[in-house]
Amino acid sequence: MPFLIFGLGNPGSKYAETRHNAGFWFLDRLADKAGVAFKAQSRLHSETVRTNLFGHDCILAKPVTFMNHSGQAVRAVMDYYKTDPLKLLVAYDELDLPPGVARLKQGGGHGGHNGLRDTFRHTVNHEFLRLRIGIGHPGARDAVTGYVLSRATAAQERLIRGSISDAVDVLPRMLDGDLAGAMKELHTVKEDGL
Repeated sequence: MPFLIFGLGNPGSKYAETRHNAGFWFLDRLADKAGVAFKAQSRLHSETVRTNLFGHDCILAKPVTFMNHSGQAVRAVMDYYKTDPLKLLVAYDELDLPPGVARLKQGGGHGGHNGLRDTFRHTVNHEFLRLRIGIGHPGARDAVTGYVLSRATAAQERLIRGSISDAVDVLPRMLDGDLAGAMKELHTVKEDGL
């Protein structure tokens, strides 16, 4: 059974460089590392590619639905590949973490994230793994939509992409089943370097 890695974001060039697409940036980084390209799979509502990552059979998937309907794609891909929810990692942007910080966790709530909220709607077991990629918060609740749908400053984007690289570095441990070790490595990275 392959390990399924989903990145959440919005399709299309209009959104490609926006903060809300940090999950897509993570998937693109993995595909680049593996030397593979995504292919549209309309029945799965996703762009997917199957590849070997660090010695593990993995499906990388990016929904072609918009963020608020991500769950439809997650459900379709999980059903097609008969994925165990415990072999699912969902990567997404996180307002409650600053740029430059990424966190792995298992289970928990959706924290108001619309893509995760819809994934909850379409899945029964919510104990899947999450990669929360910090994008920072605009400070005011009514500014959130405009903030996530706009491009980060150059400095913030460097930090976000740096945290994505850090997450890629710990992925082998996570795929090997050492979630605690992967979390410890990711959560302590750069503590003295920032």
